[in-house]
Amino acid sequence: MMGTGAQSGTFFITDLYRIVIMSLYPFVKGLTFAEVPEHTRYLVSTALLDILGVAAGAQKNNTTECIKNYALAHYLPSRLSSRLLFDGRPAHPLGSAWVGGFTIDSLDAHEGHFTSKGHAGATVVPALLALVDACRDQGRTISGAEFLAALTVAYETGLRAGVALMDTAAEYHASGAFSGIGVVCGGARLLGLDEEQFLHALGIAEYFGPRCPMMRLVDFPSMLRDAHGAGAYAGLNALLMAQAGITGAPAETVEMERVRHCWQDLGSHWEIDAQYFKPWPVCRWAQPALTAATALLAAHPEINSDAIEQVRVETFHESVRLQGHFPANADEAQYGLAFPLAALLSRGQVGPNEVTGDAIHAEDILAVSRRIDIVEAEGLSARFPREILSRVSIRLKDGKHFASPITAAKGDPDTAMTQAEFRAKFVQLASVNFSQERIESIISAVDQLEQAGDCGALLDQVLNP
Repeated sequence: MMGTGAQSGTFFITDLYRIVIMSLYPFVKGLTFAEVPEHTRYLVSTALLDILGVAAGAQKNNTTECIKNYALAHYLPSRLSSRLLFDGRPAHPLGSAWVGGFTIDSLDAHEGHFTSKGHAGATVVPALLALVDACRDQGRTISGAEFLAALTVAYETGLRAGVALMDTAAEYHASGAFSGIGVVCGGARLLGLDEEQFLHALGIAEYFGPRCPMMRLVDFPSMLRDAHGAGAYAGLNALLMAQAGITGAPAETVEMERVRHCWQDLGSHWEIDAQYFKPWPVCRWAQPALTAATALLAAHPEINSDAIEQVRVETFHESVRLQGHFPANADEAQYGLAFPLAALLSRGQVGPNEVTGDAIHAEDILAVSRRIDIVEAEGLSARFPREILSRVSIRLKDGKHFASPITAAKGDPDTAMTQAEFRAKFVQLASVNFSQERIESIISAVDQLEQAGDCGALLDQVLNP
């Protein structure tokens, strides 16, 4: 089943479509990880570790438990089997994709991308892990360098599909609406799809991709989040359908002339390099305010939760809509601004233990949250989405007043996290559920992956309980 099969139906694609496809398919099939620029290779490996840290930190939350129960009930292993992320129990890869995407999406600490206004890794990492585990279950050996090459292809094409969708759609779509394209591209490489099958898989993934109206989830947070489970499922499902002979229609976000600008520099310019990373597990739009508040806390040790009279956040319109002073659950806490900011001011950190579980109703955090005002600054709204900026001012009960400059989020390409900061973040997230020995083993497996003749050591570390 994991090999290629007969394909019926032919696309009558015009020369305009072929402009993109002629460069995309060779990129998908032929890229080697060694030829990727050094900094981009570093970012791919860093993003992989970062995503795995998020998954580790999310293992025991309510969303993860619910989606595991769903997958184990409805996606039993058959000829295809892959282990659930950090769980070990077998399911069909489609079920493992649902679980991986939902799990990572449930803790909002994964990386993102400016011009797609979305994320690729939380979709493509769990989907490709499920696919590779299914391949290995059938006796195939896949090297670490080959897995990293497929992951690079998936990231790069997923991000470009996101840019194309944002450039051509009137509505702001969540990442699951486009990230399945990246799964198809990375998965087609691993499965050895020919070009005809590849085209059909692209068309199926886009046609059956979820709509994902993102602002509805901002206004009404729920477990659906950024739809990474749906994107992972859509991509793997399209690959398996194309193998089975199901035909698709041309994928507009890849093949149409009006999106040519999104693909014409494929292989010479890397969208992966434009990704941002999150120091904290909350919405991207809340990160600038947390960055500004962190700097104020470091510069003024007299700021503490008992001393605060009022906090004022000036920010852009989309960030204002987060609000989130009194969340009812973890989804609302992580899609809020006031609550995570209050957690930072009261506890000095924002990790899984501050935005999940009993912390949602913790009075020390809520007491500060009541004192936070969030207002729109038109000048900052005008600079969005090219720049994501906020300013924070804090007034103490003794009359002292401290204000940050206009601040960009830590973790942007221009404010990059160091390797030490990435490792510290991984440890903070993973230590919620795993021992220091296990944490060090995962880090080592990622560090050694490019030289590994078989990626099985990594899979055993991240797919077993």
